[in-house]
Amino acid sequence: MPISAENEPHQARADISPATLEQAGDEWALGGGWTARELGDMPRRLDQLVCGSSEVVLNGEKLAALDSAGAWLLQRWLSRQTASPVFKSWAPHLQRLMDRVAEGAADPSTAAPQKSFLERVGRSATANVEQAFALLSFVGETAATAGRQLAHPGRIRLRILLRNIQIGGFDALPIIGLTSFLLGVVVAYQGADQLKNYGANIFVVDLVGYAMLREFAPLISAIIITGRSGSAYTAEIGTMVITEEIDAMRTIDIDPIDLLVLPKIAALVIALPLLTVFADITGVIGGMVMARSQLGVGFHEFIERFSREMHGATLLVGIGKSVVFALIISGVGCFQGFRTKGSADSVGRQTTMSVVQSIFLIIVADALFSVLFSMLDI
Repeated sequence: MPISAENEPHQARADISPATLEQAGDEWALGGGWTARELGDMPRRLDQLVCGSSEVVLNGEKLAALDSAGAWLLQRWLSRQTASPVFKSWAPHLQRLMDRVAEGAADPSTAAPQKSFLERVGRSATANVEQAFALLSFVGETAATAGRQLAHPGRIRLRILLRNIQIGGFDALPIIGLTSFLLGVVVAYQGADQLKNYGANIFVVDLVGYAMLREFAPLISAIIITGRSGSAYTAEIGTMVITEEIDAMRTIDIDPIDLLVLPKIAALVIALPLLTVFADITGVIGGMVMARSQLGVGFHEFIERFSREMHGATLLVGIGKSVVFALIISGVGCFQGFRTKGSADSVGRQTTMSVVQSIFLIIVADALFSVLFSMLDI
């Protein structure tokens, strides 16, 4: 709030006229109220006024009131002039206000203190712990809502569920198929040189089969869906938070988790395992094509050994991973969407954070699965 001062302390506020500035030779007469309320178009006028003499005399005899806004405006105008200011007939308290504003303008702006390394680490750790607790709360709330919905199956929104399956699953088939096919080609090609050295061409079937079914198909499918669907979940919910649609839902007693989160989670839990199976098929086909061109292993021979060596457990391992990956992608995507705050810029930040966190957690989960399966000899 501007600091104000008046020439006549008991003068009624309504009697103060707008700010005026009149030139008489080298003297400038100030009149009216130089306050934020009475300045009017004075800032624009001052931008066009230039003093060419060696000194500028400011006569404050008719100055009715002055606040920090008017004083700052005058000091800014004076700082652009080559002449030195001289204050004439100024009341002492108005002169003091001008001096205070001038001192403040002369002081260099104080730079924000640099945070120490320990402080930055502490703040980062605190933020991460707070986010972890918020995620745990979100998971608990989602689980409770899912339990209530399962207890009343009539509340399940099938149309929204099927729509999410189409967007997150069916529409992703081309990119998943192409990527996994090329990945199968790469795996077979990289193993071809080494297998030929030992005359073990037929083992390319085992290499492609185990690599695609257990690791690459569920992992590459999850990463693609993270960038494609997980980011879309965050952006959609985040935009609804910014436009206050989420608040409107709560106002009319609609649970946003029931309407927005659960259909997305259920759809991805259904769609990602199916996409993983599709990635298994296309990846094996890519490896089979490369095995025939590089190692001379025919399609019939490849399929025969594949059916003999690959067991159902190998396929189920990849499908089981994809279910967990689907929960991570949809959960983190929706969670980061609800954490959007402020403006549309926050939507972009939360979307980026959603993709990064999802991919990180997917890789961590995959590593934990590898350790667990090794311990269980699966």
